[in-house]
Amino acid sequence: MNKSYAFGQEAEQRAVTYFKSLDFQILAQNFRFNRAEVDLIVKKQDLLVAVEVKARSTNYFGGPEQFVSQKKIDLLVMAMDQYIQSRDLDVELRFDIIGFTYQKAQWKLNHIENAFYGF
Repeated sequence: MNKSYAFGQEAEQRAVTYFKSLDFQILAQNFRFNRAEVDLIVKKQDLLVAVEVKARSTNYFGGPEQFVSQKKIDLLVMAMDQYIQSRDLDVELRFDIIGFTYQKAQWKLNHIENAFYGF
């Protein structure tokens, strides 16, 4: 396993732990549809949240959350539309970004709720 992949996996697991601490149910990790991948799908009551997890070892070029492109947003929206329709869910949908920065042996979390609107 390469170092970059392991770093990303660590960030995703930290995001899982974070959402569990907020009493969210983890429905899926790395949900794929066509070319899209949703890092986490979590639920609390009637709120479904699609989560994009980004991690960087420095903020020199900007925070991790700034690296979510419009193309990625479009893919997330497409995947979540399929996820909801295929399961015939009646829920409110929110798109969040979790940005992690790892500096000086410390993980710093930045949670952006409603990072963008898909529909």
